[in-house]
Amino acid sequence: MVWTDAPAMTFRESTPLGNGRLGAMVFGGVTDERIVLNESSLWSGSPQNADRPDAHEVLPEIRRLLLAGKNAEAEELVMANFVCRGPGSGHGNGTRVAFGCYQVLGNLHLSLHQVGMTEASGTGVAPRPGRRYRRELDLGKALMRMTYDLNGAVHTRECLVSAPVEAVVLRLTSDRPGQIAFRARLDRPECYETAADGPDGLLMTGRLENGVDGRGVRYACRVRVAADGGTVTVRGETLEVLGADEALLFITAATNARTFAGRNCADELGASKADMEAAFVRTWGEIMAAHEADYRRYFDRVSLELGPQGFDQADMPTPGRIKAMRGGTADPGLAALYFDFGRYLLISSSRPGGLPANLQGIWAEEIHTPWNGDWHLDAQQMNYWPAEVCNLSELHEPYHRLIASLQEPGARTARAYYGARGWVAHVITNPWGYTSPGEHASWGATAGGSAWLCQHLWDHYLFTRDREFLTWAYPILKGAALFYLDMLIEEPEHGWLVTAPANSPENAFVLPDGRTAAVCMGPTYDMQLLRYLFGACGRAADILGVDGDLRDELEDKRARLAPTRVGSDGRLMEWLREYPEALPYHRHTSHLWGVYPGDEITPDAAPDLAAAAAKSLATRGTVTPGWALVHRQNLWARLGDGERAYACLHGLLTWSTFPNLFDRCYHAPEAAEARIVPDPEDANHPLQIDGNFGGTAGIAEMLLQSHNDVIRLLPALPAAWPEGRVTGLAARGGFVVDMVWRGGRLTEAVVRSRLGLPCRVRCGRATRLRLEGEDATAARTETDGTLAFPTASGGTYRLATSD
Repeated sequence: MVWTDAPAMTFRESTPLGNGRLGAMVFGGVTDERIVLNESSLWSGSPQNADRPDAHEVLPEIRRLLLAGKNAEAEELVMANFVCRGPGSGHGNGTRVAFGCYQVLGNLHLSLHQVGMTEASGTGVAPRPGRRYRRELDLGKALMRMTYDLNGAVHTRECLVSAPVEAVVLRLTSDRPGQIAFRARLDRPECYETAADGPDGLLMTGRLENGVDGRGVRYACRVRVAADGGTVTVRGETLEVLGADEALLFITAATNARTFAGRNCADELGASKADMEAAFVRTWGEIMAAHEADYRRYFDRVSLELGPQGFDQADMPTPGRIKAMRGGTADPGLAALYFDFGRYLLISSSRPGGLPANLQGIWAEEIHTPWNGDWHLDAQQMNYWPAEVCNLSELHEPYHRLIASLQEPGARTARAYYGARGWVAHVITNPWGYTSPGEHASWGATAGGSAWLCQHLWDHYLFTRDREFLTWAYPILKGAALFYLDMLIEEPEHGWLVTAPANSPENAFVLPDGRTAAVCMGPTYDMQLLRYLFGACGRAADILGVDGDLRDELEDKRARLAPTRVGSDGRLMEWLREYPEALPYHRHTSHLWGVYPGDEITPDAAPDLAAAAAKSLATRGTVTPGWALVHRQNLWARLGDGERAYACLHGLLTWSTFPNLFDRCYHAPEAAEARIVPDPEDANHPLQIDGNFGGTAGIAEMLLQSHNDVIRLLPALPAAWPEGRVTGLAARGGFVVDMVWRGGRLTEAVVRSRLGLPCRVRCGRATRLRLEGEDATAARTETDGTLAFPTASGGTYRLATSD
C-alpha cells in the first residue's frame, strides 16, 4: 500500500493509475480535486524523412580520419554531414516539429462542497492536511481510495482505470445522504474546446501540432456522471451535481493517431462515445470486479516479502518511510513496496496491442514532456528489464512491436548513411518511426540502438522458448545483423573488426592534445552488443534451420570483433584506445553492457574482466540520476556484490524518489570537483520512469539470476534482507522459482518447469543444494556446485540446502 495523509501539492505527489492506454494522476484535494488524464497515443508530430540521402558519401573520409587518430576532425565532419536532416527531435523540444512529443490529454477539475451549500449541509471548510485524511494506492487492486471527514460526514473517493471497459471511473460516496455536491470541467493547456455532451456529460476535443501543416493528431475526451439522488445539470462548460447520495464519473478518450500499435481508429469521437456507452451501463460493483480480475491475473503472479522490520513501517505514510530510511531507519518492506510498485507501473502502462511505456510511462501533465517523453535507445530499454523475470512476459509485446516497426524506416537510414543492408536505429525514436541519427555528433552518431533492441527479442525467446515467436522475430534479428556486418571495418593495429563512426553513449574522452571528442571507432559498448547480436542471430538461424551461410559469416566475424580489454589502471577500457574520460563520474556505464543486461562478463566465466568491471563501476560512483543508479544496482547484482547493489537501491529510495514512489531524474553534478549529492526535498526535477522499472529489475536480479544455462538463487542477497520470501520469479528456460531464506541463507526453494527442459541451479557461491522427493536420484552435483536434473513439463521440484 502506497499512502499519504495529505493531498498532493504537485503532479509528482499524486497517485498514478492506468490500464496501458489510459492514465490518470489523482491529486486528492478535498475541495478542489485535479485528475490529470493521459492517452498513450496522444503525440504531436508526424512521420518525417530526417535522413540525409547523401550522407554515405562522406563515410569513407570520416573513417579515414578515425583510422588516423584524428577523432576531433572526424567529429566535425560527422556534425556537418552525418547527423539528421532538419530539426530532428528539436534538441529534446519536439512539440512543434515533426518529431513530436508525448502530451497530456487534459485535466478533470472538481470543485467539491463549494456549491449548493444548503443542499450539502455544511460550510465547505476543508480539514487541515493529516487530520483524518488518507489517500492510498492499493497495489493489489490497482485502486485509489481516499477518505476524509467534513462537516460531520465521512467522504470516500475511489478511482480506477479499467481495461475491460476502457474508462477512468471515479466514485464519490458519503456516510450521510445528500452530501455529494460538485462542479466538474475539462481543460488542457492548449488546443482544446469543451462543450456539453448531452444532459449529463462534457466533451473536450482538439488537434495537436504535427510539425508540417498543423493538422496533427485529433483527440476526444468525454466525462459523464451517473448520480444516485440529487440533480445533474450541464451549464456551458461545467457539469454540476447537487445533493446526491453517490456519484459515478466515467471518463473515456480516443485519438485518431495512426501508429504502429494501438486501436488506430479514424473516428476518435465515435470510439470515445462507444467506450462511454459500454462503461456507463455498468454498476460500480461490476466495474470493480472485472477490473480487479483483469489486473490481478498479472500482479498476483509474483509476491515478495522482505524482513524483519524493527516496527510496522506500513502504518507510516509512504513519504514518512522514505524520510525515516534516509535518516537511518531500517525498512526492508520499503524495498518490497518499491518492487511491487514497479510491477504495478508496468501492468498499468504496457498492455498487449498497445504502445510501449515511454519515458513517462503514460503519465504526463505537460504539453512538452521532458526529453519529449520518447523512447531513448541507449538506456531506456530498462523499462522492460522487469518484464520477463517478473513473470509479465506478455507485457513485453508492445516493445517488440515498436522494434518491428523500425525495420522499414531503419532500412532507409541504413542505406542513406552507411550504404548498408538491413536496418538500423540510432538513439531516439517515436511512434512515427524515427531512426535517423540525433542532432549532435556527440550523441547522435550512436548506431547501437537496434542491436540493443534485438536483445529484447532474443531474451524473450530464452525465457519462453516460443518457437512461433522466434520465427516472427528472426527476420528482425537478421536485418539488424546484416546492417552491422556491412558497417564493420578493420582497424589496422590488430586486424579487429570495429564500428565507425560510433559513440560510447553519451560519454566523451580526452585526446592526447587535450581536446575532447565523442566520435570514435569500436567502443566497448558496440563490440559487446554485436557479440550478443551475432551470437543470438546465429543461434536463432540454427534453431530454425535457415541461413547456413549467414550463420558461418556471423560466427567468423563475431570472433574478429575487438575484444573487451582491461586498461593499465585495472578498469575495463571504454574505448578502443585508452583515453582518459572527460567526465570520470559519467551517468552512463555503457562499456559494462556485457555485464548487464548482457551476459558476456560474469565472475564465474570471466573473473578477470568481472574484477575490472567492478573497479570501473566503483570509480563511476553513486552520485548520478536515478535511472543510472539502478543500472549500477543491476551491475553490482550481476557481479555478485549484494552490499553495493543494496547501496545503490538505498540511494534510489532515499534521494531519487518522489513521495508517490516515482523516480526523479536528478541532473547530478558529474565533474570531480562538483560531486554534491542533490537535495532530496527539491521537487524541481522531472519524472523519468525507467528508474522505477530498473529498480524493480534490480531487486529481482539480487534474488534470482539465470544466464549461461544456470539458475542462480540469492546471488546478491544483502545483509539488510536477512529474512524473506519470494514466489513466482521467472528464469530463462521456462522455469518459475519460489524461495524462502532466513539468517541470510536459503532454507527452501521450489522450481516449476513450464517446458520440461533440463535444469541447472546454484545457490550463492558456497551453498550446496539437493533435490528432494522421488526425483532426487536423477540429480547430480557438478564440480562447481551446480545441481543438475531433468524436468518434465508442468513438473514441480523442491530443493533444500545440503549444508
